[in-house]
Amino acid sequence: MAITSHGEFPSPFELPEPPGAEGWQRLYPYHLLFQPERREEDESAFWFCDSQHWPDVIKPFETIGVDFAVKCLGEYNTRYFLVPTSYGLERRIHHGYCYLSPVPVPADRVAERVPEFERRAGHYFGHWEHLLAHWKRKVLDTVRELEAVRFDPLPQTRSVEDIEAGAGPDASDALLTGYDRLIALCHRAWQHHFEFLNLGYAAYLDFFLACRRWFPDIPDLGVARVVQGVDMELFRPDEELKRLAKLALELGVESRLTPADPGVHTLEALAASGRPGRDWLDAWDAARDPWFNFTSGNGFYASDVYWRDDPSLPLGYIRDYVLRLLRGETIDRDLPGLVADRERITGEYRALLDPAERPAFDAKLRVARQAYPYVENHNFYIEHWTMGVFWRKARELSRLLRTAGFWPADGDMFHLTRDEVREALFDHVNAWASGGRPMGCDYWPPEVERRRRIMAALARRRPEPALGVPPPSITEPFTIMLWGIDEERIRSWLDGYSAHGALTGVPASPGTAEGPARVVHGAQDLSLVQEGEILVASVTAPSWAPVFGKVRAAVTDIGGVMSHAAIVCREYSLPAVTGTGGASTVIATGRRIRVDGTAGTVTVLD
Repeated sequence: MAITSHGEFPSPFELPEPPGAEGWQRLYPYHLLFQPERREEDESAFWFCDSQHWPDVIKPFETIGVDFAVKCLGEYNTRYFLVPTSYGLERRIHHGYCYLSPVPVPADRVAERVPEFERRAGHYFGHWEHLLAHWKRKVLDTVRELEAVRFDPLPQTRSVEDIEAGAGPDASDALLTGYDRLIALCHRAWQHHFEFLNLGYAAYLDFFLACRRWFPDIPDLGVARVVQGVDMELFRPDEELKRLAKLALELGVESRLTPADPGVHTLEALAASGRPGRDWLDAWDAARDPWFNFTSGNGFYASDVYWRDDPSLPLGYIRDYVLRLLRGETIDRDLPGLVADRERITGEYRALLDPAERPAFDAKLRVARQAYPYVENHNFYIEHWTMGVFWRKARELSRLLRTAGFWPADGDMFHLTRDEVREALFDHVNAWASGGRPMGCDYWPPEVERRRRIMAALARRRPEPALGVPPPSITEPFTIMLWGIDEERIRSWLDGYSAHGALTGVPASPGTAEGPARVVHGAQDLSLVQEGEILVASVTAPSWAPVFGKVRAAVTDIGGVMSHAAIVCREYSLPAVTGTGGASTVIATGRRIRVDGTAGTVTVLD
């Protein structure tokens, strides 16, 4: 971590390019880059690396997530609900990573936004269940429309029947409008994403700040625990895996599911094994749609692998659950225990209040608990399900253009921006129409190879956790609750890794654990995780939950008390510290560490 001598983070204009990445800026649209003309303004701002959503280098096409997510977050804060203290977020790509900067509402404008926010947000909180049901219908309609998008090869000629019926839009029109439709539906999905999410964080932040006033000594984790213990849809994929593991033992087919290399051949063997195997497969098929529309990543990368497309992923988790059941272990989440803990803590704090204040406490808690499940459930519907379909369709288009000679590998299209893809697609249909050869067949293969080398060079250097000048205060709800970034966290990043081998972060899930570290850089490393290790990662994904039965604790580089990692770890009763800034870069696999999820500290013991 590079720190300036003035208690500031590095300037994005001063950091040297990684060797081999020269010219990386030309891969991204101008509006995503730090521009020299805005140097003074951008250097004086605070930018944090959003490694929670984009932990890896972002290919040019994958900036669609940066653009649409940040734009839609901002419009709901700024134009829809008029959140009093915060507009949205500025975004930049620097050295291939995403950096965000909160845009605060000027102090003299906050009061005028309060009545409108209360009116607009109040309507949603007052009609939450009805509006949420309508939201789900809108999202599923979007999924169905995405599924209907097709990228068929262009025919040699139009049929005689088409000619005799009168000329109309041809197959090239379907390709071009199909691509435009794909992008438009992705944008629509991200608009749906933030319809409720901003309010969810605002409701929790309102309750959080009220608790700080009522109980000055209450820890952040104490507030979080009074809303825990919820049966969320985001956990449904993992619950389906557990159900299938138990069913395997009931049907006597567990031996078919415990080989070391599960995959398609496992399903084929079950199909050929007789009635019990086929009964198990019927249950598998019932769970697969929709619950296996679940990515091993987070939905923001074209390379994310989805359970429904690669059965080795869910089958591997089922194998682990079957083996644990055979050892007599309990695999179920202790939901009753979490609820009991929640009600005990709630009662203790409520009893400390003056009776006149308890109705306000009850009202704010009711709204926070009402909104809390959506903070995670939207992940399944948007990042996992909707984006899974989007990436599947985008890969179909990339394969079509590969077949036409535009690039050598199926996934090469993602080294282009989405606007460049539109140009390449028109090049393709234009050559088809004229009978010529697309220009892209000569232009794109060497250019894609050049970009691939630049991406690899960028990936060899981990990003700085932050850039620029720390602000005097942070008021944006997402920045505080989701990313866990406040004045204290910024100070800990500036202090860095202490001499006695300790890191501080957000107390995300209570408890203490010791064990050897297992640094996980992505889903591809999960198979390396061993029993009793402590998971250390830039960020965890919801689909990693089945691994939590193996590990003793979790540590992440970024994330607040309401981050995905924090919520999932609390619901799985796993000690966790989030928002450490750089645990995954300063802790090596095998080092013995102690994680105190109550205090928010990580200590290297050897």
